Amino acid sequence: MTDSADGATILFAEPGARWRSVAYGPLLCLIVLILELVTADQVHWFALIFCAALIAGFVVLQVIAGQRHVSVELTPDTLREGTETLPLAAIAAVLPERDEDSWDDEDWESARSLGELSGLPRRRRGIGLRLVGGELVQAWAKNHRGLRAALTEALGGTDADLPTRTEETEDSENGVDR
Repeated sequence: MTDSADGATILFAEPGARWRSVAYGPLLCLIVLILELVTADQVHWFALIFCAALIAGFVVLQVIAGQRHVSVELTPDTLREGTETLPLAAIAAVLPERDEDSWDDEDWESARSLGELSGLPRRRRGIGLRLVGGELVQAWAKNHRGLRAALTEALGGTDADLPTRTEETEDSENGVDR
């Protein structure tokens, strides 16, 4: 556990993007420059420096966007997904994981995802949440199991408290399990 900028304890965090990725393009250009210095009679100084700066500039924009829109932070009071912050008091339950063997989708899989994005970000997995008003939403993270465990603990429960798929099924009006 670490502390955030506002002094709250961070129970779970994913940065969304890392600054080290800015160095990959210029590093590749440096390797090409070294190879040209060793093997070629003409070195393309301007082109390599221009490409390194251009690649780094585009990646800086991607890192800023990733940190703003795809980062996750859980504190004892709030869950922040991208730019949307949800108080933990508004969360009634963390729903169980999707049953991979089931042919049916869970109800929460078609629910709105938290954050301002229209769906789940790439390489993220959804976590179903039931809000106090009964609305279903999806939280998301790369390490979805870590976020699920931290959320469950922050809400005062354990993974054993989560209902399983069989405990959730109800009889529909015609008597057939959904």
